[in-house]
Formats: sequence, C-alpha cells, structure tokens
Amino acid sequence: MVLGVTGAGVGAAAADTVIDTIPVGSEPIGVAVSPFGSRAYVTNNIGGTVSVVDTVTNTVVDTIPVGNAPFGVAVSPLGARVYVTNQSDGTVSVINTFTNAVVDTIAVGAAPSGVAVSPLGARVYVSNVSDGTVSVINTFTNSVVDTIVVGATPAGVAVSPLGSHIFVANSGDGTVSVIDAFTNTVVDTIPVGADPFGVAVNPDGSRVYVVNLADGTVSVINTFTNTVIDTVTVGNLPRGVAVTPSGARAYVTNRPDGTVSVIDTLSNTVVDTIPVGNAPFGVAVNRDGSRVYVTNTGDGTVSVIAVEKCPGSLCFGTGSLAGAGAGSTGSGGSSGTGSFAGAGAGAGSAGSTSS
Repeated sequence: MVLGVTGAGVGAAAADTVIDTIPVGSEPIGVAVSPFGSRAYVTNNIGGTVSVVDTVTNTVVDTIPVGNAPFGVAVSPLGARVYVTNQSDGTVSVINTFTNAVVDTIAVGAAPSGVAVSPLGARVYVSNVSDGTVSVINTFTNSVVDTIVVGATPAGVAVSPLGSHIFVANSGDGTVSVIDAFTNTVVDTIPVGADPFGVAVNPDGSRVYVVNLADGTVSVINTFTNTVIDTVTVGNLPRGVAVTPSGARAYVTNRPDGTVSVIDTLSNTVVDTIPVGNAPFGVAVNRDGSRVYVTNTGDGTVSVIAVEKCPGSLCFGTGSLAGAGAGSTGSGGSSGTGSFAGAGAGAGSAGSTSS
C-alpha cells in the first residue's frame, strides 16, 4: 500500500493504475463481478462463451459455452446465478455459478443486449434492441412475465438501488425511459445526448449517468426531477459506465481512444484518464471499490485497475494487491450500477447494441 499526501479534496487523488491484463475470449463485451468479489464474468461476443475470472489470481479458471453473440451479463444478489444476453439467438442464458453450467435458456425479444437484476433478485430486465422493448423475467420460473415498450433501439439498462425504477437508454431516439417496476409501465421519458448507450445508477439512487456515444458525453440525471442537470465531456465514442460503491467516481470506457475517463461525481468533471487495452467496452467495479474491470474488445483482454482511495488529502493506493472485495456496483451492479446491468450484485456494464 502506498501512503502519500496529495492536495486537498477527493479530486486530488493520484492516478488509478492498471495492475494486470487478463487474456479472455474473442471480442469481450460485458463484465460483471460476483457479490463476494472472487469472480468476474466476461461475455465473449465471438465464440459464444463466458470467461470466469478468479479475481485473486487474475486468471481464467473456466469457460462456459452460452448462446450466439453473448453481450450483456449480470450476477444475482447472492451470486448463485449469472444472466447472459445472447444477441443473435434472442435468448438469455442462466448460469449456475456453483457448477459453471447453463441451467436454463429463456426466449426474450429481438437482439437482447442490456441486462439488469433487481436488488432482491426476483426480476431480471433485458433490453431488446431490435424491437424497442424490455423483457421482464421472473427468476423463480425463468419465464418472461411482461414486455414493456420503450424508446427506439434500447441499449443499456439499470435498476435503482431500491428496485422501484428501471432506466433504459434508447440509442435510437436520444432518450432514457423510466419504468415503474411495480406497474411495469413507462412513467417518464428524459431527453439526453446523441446515441445514449451505457447507463448506471449511483448507490443512493439520486443520480443516473448516461453515456452518449455519438457526442462523447455523459448526461447526469437528477432522479427526483428526472431532468439532466449536467453534461460531462469524456473521450470518443464512449460505451460503458460504472459507479463506485461510495458514489464518488464514475468510470467511462472510450472505445477508439483505448482509455477510461474517471469522473468526480461531486464536481462532474473528468479528473483522470487511464490508458487500458484496445477498444475498451464494458466496465464494472467490485463491491469495496478497490478494483475496476474493463473489457477490451480489440485485443481479447480485461484490464484490472487498482483504485486510489483518498479520504481528504491522504491518498491510499491499493497498488498491486489482489482483487479483494465483492460485487460490482452496477446497470448497470450489492446494488450494482454498471451500464449493462443495474441493481443486483455484481451487475456488469457495457452498452447494449451490437458492437
């Protein structure tokens, strides 16, 4: 651990650092972390598999065949199940994490992409890109119990920490649909930037962060008023977004730049830019906020970032310690807030339309 004195304030933290690069499958897209932090699950879009990463050793310990063109991934709150959207099949694969085997396959809409688990694990929400809907899955029966019409080309999906609302980024019309989880109806539509893709909710549910692919920005939504209160410029063609458990930082992948933008959520400014692999896409944070996992579609790897933690003016770097902790805070995201999966432990991230 590194102990140093920096300038006053959280924003003065030393740069976060890539401490490891893990080879996975071909064109990795989504990533989600288990609630106890021991595993990360990565969808490999080419080859139809999910890589299971041991976060202590940062090695792939299993590879699970799923459907065609797997994209989004989310972990249940207790970590017993992983849900994977298969874009080419119109299905969701349900993985038993004790056996690392697919135990069910659920038919959903056309070109499913984003996926999020409710905080109690009773529901899974899947955005269907090609038919403008969200499928609602009952996890006890593994069946679709409702289909909700949203905006054009829905991409990322995230659930609020209490599970009362679902936020869906509609890349085709530049909006976010707000769904009431009790009635399964759209109760608001929020204009954001051009081609919104990834979406994440902060831990207290007061803010939603939406990545706008076409204009290189992140829209910050106040969930009490359902209005955009700030717009943050990041890198080129951003895809995924994830928020730390403290809510102090948001991490955004910039695909053509090979970087991750780090946003200070207090000031809504970019305070760091981290070089990662080739064409970064998905992003997830573990539950204690010590590690960020980034999928690099261009080189078939996952970058592991050690997060600097700076209370006041003292900066504690986690350096090269292994990835302890649990869950991702994510669309999404233990209340995960990754852009690909919303609440629910270890929710992953990454946008939700084909790459």
